[in-house]
Amino acid sequence: MNQVSMGLHENGNWTVEGSRTSQFEQHLRAILDLPLGDTSMSSDFAVVGNVFGGEKSDMYRPYLHLMARSPGLKFHQSRTEVLSGRKIGHVSAVGENILDLRECITHAVDYMSGEIDE
Repeated sequence: MNQVSMGLHENGNWTVEGSRTSQFEQHLRAILDLPLGDTSMSSDFAVVGNVFGGEKSDMYRPYLHLMARSPGLKFHQSRTEVLSGRKIGHVSAVGENILDLRECITHAVDYMSGEIDE
């Protein structure tokens, strides 16, 4: 163990789509003294990739492109200002084929970060 996080942590971002109860909901349940939720996976695999700012300052067009290309892909933007090299959010996808998911996430991260044009 190299770190203990007393609250939510980005390592748990996969739970938003990949778990029946996300880390965010589970955290609220715990602090509100509610019964904890089911943490089983909602699919066989969940893959997450961090998106860093690149040359594109407008994330709307890349977002539309990716949603049309990969309808199951989810983009969570955590910053409104896009700065080169700075994390702006993450993309995630769930499914049964890990290789397809990795390809989808890699393409999305590279495209959103401006590393590739298509």
